[in-house]
Amino acid sequence: MTKIISLIILQAIFCFTFFPLSYSDNSLIETTCTKTPFPDLCISTLKSDPRSSTADVPGLALIVADSVNEKASATLNQISTLLKSATDPNMKKALSGCVDSYNTIIKADIPVAIEAIEKNNPKFAVESATDAGNEAQRCEGSFRDNSANSPISGSNKAVHDLSVILQSIASMLL
Repeated sequence: MTKIISLIILQAIFCFTFFPLSYSDNSLIETTCTKTPFPDLCISTLKSDPRSSTADVPGLALIVADSVNEKASATLNQISTLLKSATDPNMKKALSGCVDSYNTIIKADIPVAIEAIEKNNPKFAVESATDAGNEAQRCEGSFRDNSANSPISGSNKAVHDLSVILQSIASMLL
């Protein structure tokens, strides 16, 4: 009987020690994400990354920046594949414009945003995240400008929306 009571007390201590921690982590994610224009995408993105369980708000911003970079890299690979098989000159021109846009996101915008967050300079993170979102929209617009149907609308939207989330979280650090 004493062993059962001891076990129950130990279990209660464990629950009260560790469960509030995970509740507060989820609470920080949800509180942060509800202040963004795409809270569901924000929550799913952050909860899918194990680093979010111990992250503060700058850490959450870095996780979203990594997600933008991953999605942008995947989109650039998709664009490169499409460009190899494209025969329509308008499609080729639009896809080539997208290569430039996504290279800017991957090589300039997101690295600057990450560095700015790490150096506690959120103003530059906001500006870089804004530019990354604009580059994704610029890519999508290049199809309209060249009278071509975009085969990557979903990817452009995802990169744009994640960039807006990054911009929103970085703005919270100002």
